[in-house]
Amino acid sequence: MNILVDMPVDDELLQQLQSLPGVSVQTIDPREKPEPLPQQLANETNVLFCTFPPTNTEDCAALRLVQISSVGYNQIVNVGLAERGVRACNAQGVFDVPIAEWNIAMMFQLARDMKGMFHNQERKIWDRSAKFQTEIRGLNIGIWGYGGIGRETARLAKAMGMRVHVLVRDRIKDRDLTYCVPGTGDPRGELPDRVFIRGQEAEFLQDLDMLIVAVPLTKQTEGMIGEKELRALPPYAFVLNPSRGPIIQENALLRALRKRWIAGAALDTHYHYPMPPEHPLWEFPNVIMTPHISGSSQSTHFKSRIWSIFVENVRRHMRGEPLWNELSPSQLAGL
Repeated sequence: MNILVDMPVDDELLQQLQSLPGVSVQTIDPREKPEPLPQQLANETNVLFCTFPPTNTEDCAALRLVQISSVGYNQIVNVGLAERGVRACNAQGVFDVPIAEWNIAMMFQLARDMKGMFHNQERKIWDRSAKFQTEIRGLNIGIWGYGGIGRETARLAKAMGMRVHVLVRDRIKDRDLTYCVPGTGDPRGELPDRVFIRGQEAEFLQDLDMLIVAVPLTKQTEGMIGEKELRALPPYAFVLNPSRGPIIQENALLRALRKRWIAGAALDTHYHYPMPPEHPLWEFPNVIMTPHISGSSQSTHFKSRIWSIFVENVRRHMRGEPLWNELSPSQLAGL
């Protein structure tokens, strides 16, 4: 098995990979954008570990498995992998912990108006108003989507005394074949206080203090949250989006903030990269924007976690066992 690694190296796990019988490993400098592979590498590679697939995947006749380093997988949608029988896995689970911690941090920030307190500090204003002293214990948080990020957020929220409501497509499913940092998450889906399914969006939204968007961006989820959904929230509710910006309709979010349909928002994912300085979202005193850093390749344990997934998937592939985080043919078709 010829393995090509187009990723920063974790030395310990690379040694584990190289120690597997029948494995030949070649590393190349990580590519920061899609590029073609040299023809010889394209001809010989059976397993590819990368961020971006090569632009000449049609030349990779021996390719059998692709492991990408991101949770989002748009870069391998409709590039012909499934049609050629090439299996593909993503990095689901790698960012559950840092993004869930971002969610909790934003809950504190929004509930206590930390942005307002920082503003006062900069201007040397002494203000002990009650709005700066709100507890988050006892709040109703709603998690739209219940994958790894939602489950780790639920675990932390429950430990802090919050009530957790989730909205899923049809039911909460076990996650036996999804990577999970040991001791985190909710593998059996047992933590939520209430579970809602598709068609119950209005009931799910009606009494939330915090709405957390935790679904991937697909053709079905783009623009999924619009004026109807934002108006269904109580006026005291905050919206947190660490998932993808376009899941919430941009104009609807701006209107909700201007009309005070919601109390505010925390946004880590956006409509433009970078957000232009003239964009109105910068100006809202009740909006916190972070530059897509809730979970990234610079997160503390990113490299060791993604390498753990890859090495385990190589072992499973060699033994003919189910893989962690395998994407289905419909997912690879963007459905």
